[in-house]
Amino acid sequence: MLLSDRPGPSRTAYVMKMYPRFSETFIVTEILAREAQGEDLRLFSLRPPIDPRFHPELARVQAGVTYIPKPSKILEAWGLLGEGLATIPTFGERFAHMLPDLLAMDPTEAHQGVGLAAEFARQGITHAHAHFGSMAARATAIAAELVDIPFSFTAHAKDIFHEEVDAAVLADLMRRAHHVVTVSDFNHRFLDRLASGADASVHRVYNGLELGRFPYEDPAPRGPVLRVCAVGRLVEKKGFRYLLEAVARLKADGLALDVRIAGGGPEHEDLLAQVRALDLADDVTLLGPRTQEEVVAVLRWADVFVAPCIMATDGNMDGLPTVLLEAMATGVPCIASDVTGIPEVFDSGDGAPTGILTRAGSTADLVDALTYCASADLTGMARAARQLIESSFDSVEQARRLRELQTGQGALSSSKGS
Repeated sequence: MLLSDRPGPSRTAYVMKMYPRFSETFIVTEILAREAQGEDLRLFSLRPPIDPRFHPELARVQAGVTYIPKPSKILEAWGLLGEGLATIPTFGERFAHMLPDLLAMDPTEAHQGVGLAAEFARQGITHAHAHFGSMAARATAIAAELVDIPFSFTAHAKDIFHEEVDAAVLADLMRRAHHVVTVSDFNHRFLDRLASGADASVHRVYNGLELGRFPYEDPAPRGPVLRVCAVGRLVEKKGFRYLLEAVARLKADGLALDVRIAGGGPEHEDLLAQVRALDLADDVTLLGPRTQEEVVAVLRWADVFVAPCIMATDGNMDGLPTVLLEAMATGVPCIASDVTGIPEVFDSGDGAPTGILTRAGSTADLVDALTYCASADLTGMARAARQLIESSFDSVEQARRLRELQTGQGALSSSKGS
């Protein structure tokens, strides 16, 4: 009997390339919301964690984590095949049928897909969901076919926009998946074009927030120094170098700023050198990585939050930064660039602005936006932003929608989801 034929309650696998990962708080929030609604989840990671710090919210996750071995020797790979044969009744027949496709894949992904299938069989998984339409989704597709269960995945940003993405492979994954989730209408349109002609079921479901963890406060009265914060990995697509250029111009014009950037990443030394070259050592602080609680404290401190995202030279872009949603939820007035899904959250639908939109890579736009924030009353904008977050980005609603898609109850609704 195959897993999909077995009676009993459903059990969902969540498959990630690496879990936990310090920068992927949105996955933890999603898991917590689904567990809170009574779903039985199991977590699977293809790589062990490497981050030295972890968010406290991880302790609230009930599901256990299974790490799938990455074979480095022929004997280890052979052992994974033996596990598949021992645990999956129809393994030999299905593996033989899949072999031509498997031989065209990365051998590590193929073998980890087999190892994942064996664990699905042992743990009674009835549906598998992967985060990111790359390694995790490809391994999950192999495992799901071997044990005959449906699979789905969430497409975010680097997994669809990066120059190394194989569009044909991604389109084939979309066709084979029970459904595909993505985190913005921009992404949804992009994937629809990519899968043109394929029978793919794509749905927009925004990343959610635990709203109780981000209570709203009206913007506090500003002092003589404009307090600016930005949060994110220190990578090209975050566009922090443009923020530093804007700060230098504003300082030259006589505007006093205190800028704090939270996050770690490969551009740390380059940004630090830029701070020194622009004579901003007394104005800009690189805080390094911060937990969600620490990020909330930085947001509470700030007069304005800036997300100056751009398209990186390799095509990589942000999908829709979670920290932007967190800033909007807490009442911090926000400036962000017109990349991917960001314009969607700066439109309340009733004409009330929820943020200040700038052109990606425009230092002049950032200068104008920060100058405006230094003197304008932004309370109305902050309140409108909070209302939008409550109506469209609640993790409780996100979990309900994901469950509907998995069980087929969402099939009759709009492909954009809610």
